[in-house]
Amino acid sequence: MCLAVPGRVLETHERDGLRFARVDFGGVRKEICLETAPEARPDDWVLVHVGFALRVLDEAAAREVFAALGRAEAAS
Repeated sequence: MCLAVPGRVLETHERDGLRFARVDFGGVRKEICLETAPEARPDDWVLVHVGFALRVLDEAAAREVFAALGRAEAAS
């Protein structure tokens, strides 16, 4: 099973010809590759798996994922 987590794009930049972003995950900030979601812009939400943005999400979808993760944590 794979886990992808939503994060909010703070800024984008290019390095060695590839698109990257600094993404905020509730206070934890990481550099994420945007090559698989090149349309992502600052303030967008992206679904991230192992350092790669899989796709852009709207905020409502990001909140649904957070809610599901909270339910899964409560069940364990």
